[in-house]
Amino acid sequence: MEIVRREVAPAAPPDDFRIRQLRARDMLRGDLEGEQLEQYVQERIITTTLDKAVHWAQGNSMFPATFGLACCAIEMMSIVGSRVDIARFGFEAFRASPRQADMLILSGRVSIKMAPIIRRIYDQMLEPKWAIAMGACSSSMGVFNNYAIVPADKFMPVDVHVPGCPPRPEALTHGILKLRKMVQDDPSMGWRDRYEARGTEEIIKGA
Repeated sequence: MEIVRREVAPAAPPDDFRIRQLRARDMLRGDLEGEQLEQYVQERIITTTLDKAVHWAQGNSMFPATFGLACCAIEMMSIVGSRVDIARFGFEAFRASPRQADMLILSGRVSIKMAPIIRRIYDQMLEPKWAIAMGACSSSMGVFNNYAIVPADKFMPVDVHVPGCPPRPEALTHGILKLRKMVQDDPSMGWRDRYEARGTEEIIKGA
């Protein structure tokens, strides 16, 4: 988990809430005019663009697929418990159907025989969709570094790699928050276009 230290804002005076209540009442009655009305509006309205609002909603309401591969799936299941409580960030709604999911967590080793099935599940998911390679096996084949295992980014686009064998639930939560930051900053995932990683085929320019 990433720890960020911030200064605690000074506590508001006890009568501040009462003052704000009275100002809200005056505004509803139409008694606020001129500079007082302008100040009231400036304190309570946030302006943004439609794209930023949509990206914020996408980053806080992802639906992971109920899909586990191996031992990392046990750690993935525990993020919905009270200790980590991934519901704080809007990721607790695990969906049993790829048609209703937009995030795939590859929690475990991927064999060559399993890769086409995983790719089919990924292709059936909603757009826009994202993928997390959880653990050393799906990221770099880990301890099972043999001919039968294949890393996830060899057959599908992977947005975030979470290292560990297995990674703790806090590490997966950190990866999910990193993915949320990527979605809110650049939901088009520019690296996919830059490396031409939309499909499984390698495109050779000029060929």
